This record gives sequence, structure tokens and C-alpha cells, in this order.
Amino acid sequence: MIHHMNYQQYRTARRLVHSCCNYDGGCCLLLDNGEECVCPQSITYSLVCRWFRAAVLPLDAGLCAALLYRDCMKPCAICGSYFVPKSNRAKYCQNCATRMKRTKATERKRKQRQNCHALGLKKP
Repeated sequence: MIHHMNYQQYRTARRLVHSCCNYDGGCCLLLDNGEECVCPQSITYSLVCRWFRAAVLPLDAGLCAALLYRDCMKPCAICGSYFVPKSNRAKYCQNCATRMKRTKATERKRKQRQNCHALGLKKP
């Protein structure tokens, strides 16, 4: 399946092309068979290069998720950005999940301490 990009995704992918180990001054070393060949990923709005898709695209997690996992993406309940959930119960992106985990733990401990102090000076 060929994934088509919008202009912003194309510009991001175009910057990532320079990180490819087969990219040499605008040419693709994999397609070089005696004469220089322009890197196809740098001139197209679709993901045509398998090497780029497998090795270079995962360097940008947001672009990778937007292009390869479009059907599986969910919006974060806090920030609204889209992410690929690791389970069907996931509500938050990775950044918000750590923040919410810390917040929930703080609330849980605060409630636990309040219930302990409500018993009085005697230990149960």
C-alpha cells in the first residue's frame, strides 16, 4: 500500500531523507548501477522507498505513526495529539501518560494518608 503525504509531512520526510545511509548528495546508492540516480523518496509525496520506510522513518515517531498507522491512531484525552495505542485501553500519549500516572499516584497517596490520620493516634 502506498501512503500519500500532505505538504507538511513531505517537508518533514524530505529532512529525514538526509539521515538515510544510502543518500549521497541527492543520489541513492541502492539504485546506483554505474550512473547516478536521484533518490526517489526526496522527490515524491508517497512512501516508495522500502529502506526509508523500514530504517529512516521510525526516527520521527510522529510522522511514522501518521503515515503507517493511520487506522489505529487515537487522540490523547489531555493534549489532543494523535498516538498509536499499545493496548485498547490507552487514553493518553506517552508524554501525558507519565504525567497522569504521577498525578493519580499523588492523589491516591494523599487519600490514603488522610484515611490513616482520620483513625486518630492509635495505630490499627
